[in-house]
Amino acid sequence: MNLEPQLRPYPTRRALLKTAAAAAVTVPVLAACVTSGKKDDGTAAAGGAKTADNPLGVKEDAPLEVVVFKGGYGDDYAIKAEQQYTQRYPKAEVDHKGLQKVGEAMQPRFVAGNPPDVVDNTGAGRLDIATLVGAGQVADLAELLDAPAFDVPGKKVRDTLLPGVVDDGTFAGSTVALNFTYTVWGLWYSKTFFEQKGWRYPTTWADMLALCETIKKAGVAPWTYQGKYPEYINDPLLSMAAKAGGKDLIKAVDNLEPGAWKQEGLLQAATAFAELAGKGYLMSGSEALSHTEAQAAWCRKKAAFIPCGSWLESEQKEVTPSGFDMVMGTVPSLTAADRQPVGAVQAASSESFIVPSKAKNPAGGREYLRTLFSKASATDFAKANSTLPAVAGATDGLTLSSGLGSVRDAVVAAGDNTFTYRFRTWYAPLAKAVDDATGELVNKRISPADWSTRIQKAADALAKDTTVTKYTR
Repeated sequence: MNLEPQLRPYPTRRALLKTAAAAAVTVPVLAACVTSGKKDDGTAAAGGAKTADNPLGVKEDAPLEVVVFKGGYGDDYAIKAEQQYTQRYPKAEVDHKGLQKVGEAMQPRFVAGNPPDVVDNTGAGRLDIATLVGAGQVADLAELLDAPAFDVPGKKVRDTLLPGVVDDGTFAGSTVALNFTYTVWGLWYSKTFFEQKGWRYPTTWADMLALCETIKKAGVAPWTYQGKYPEYINDPLLSMAAKAGGKDLIKAVDNLEPGAWKQEGLLQAATAFAELAGKGYLMSGSEALSHTEAQAAWCRKKAAFIPCGSWLESEQKEVTPSGFDMVMGTVPSLTAADRQPVGAVQAASSESFIVPSKAKNPAGGREYLRTLFSKASATDFAKANSTLPAVAGATDGLTLSSGLGSVRDAVVAAGDNTFTYRFRTWYAPLAKAVDDATGELVNKRISPADWSTRIQKAADALAKDTTVTKYTR
């Protein structure tokens, strides 16, 4: 699922998935030119009668316009859902647009009050969701979430989604986006390489350090990472902190609480990664590597572990040796006193679909999403893209690749023990401050205490900035 290089400003694929650089690509003209008054949920638009077969009140002959980000996943999956829609509403004409620069094309239409009915607001240069929310430009999707699931009898749409998907699209208590893919972050290794060497994946940090020493003595670098983009190595650090301190730690960070970055769990996790670097367990030269360079070195078994999200297998498919059998493991526990189990995983949804509040056919837009988020649609997507969809059970019964299978198994094993930080989506400047500080930490230029102080200073400045809209969880 390689995204086109020209669509990747800092910091690569991860930014597209987790919207780390959202504020950097905000469309200021949109914020300036639309009225941020009372939100319009689109209910004033003409619709049809609501029935058991038409729970969202779609007008059967109303045209539907769908705009989809045509990136690494292509847009065939979206077109299939449109075909399903027209089977139910044959009088409706569907206008499909597959675009790479969604924000550039959609900004003038939002400003003019003439947006499409559905927008896959994804990719570099996408419209900033926080700006859209503040301007009242996106519809509340509660009615969709409470509608009957398309092909799972007895369940509402919201009940068919994986943990955290609804929260990921919720701003100020209103769910305004629904994300179609599900990304999980962890540590990747070659199952066959480990079996050949007799190495066992560690469940505690002490075991990880002991294994790293064994790996180093075998002439292999224990870890590498995508050094030009230190957010990649941030993920296991922050996952470790979340396991140690629990969801209260995450909440304090996201809510910009005073002293949040001074919490013991964060300091302990920073200390652990400083030790990883201090003992020489990071492959020499990793700091200068791009994501593709580090991942290629790992595929050549120059290093045993690499941190990454669940897109890694798809991204590496052209260069992964036969029989490599990459799998993802969950981040080891910091200590036995961790507040979350070792099987807890950092996970978040992405590929963000919205229904504009000023859409001409908002009921059709919601119905299209009900169709897209059906189990059958999600299963077809998983087959075609080797990616976990946001719909629960979509991969049940499928023969999966080693990587996707390990991701699916991790999500199943975690159950409700999934977590994610929201500050990266809400506050891009803070995300960059964290990334920069972690880059300095793992290259032994600052101490864990300095890491904490530096980030806390950035968080405090953001908290005091009255020009920035604040969100809480």
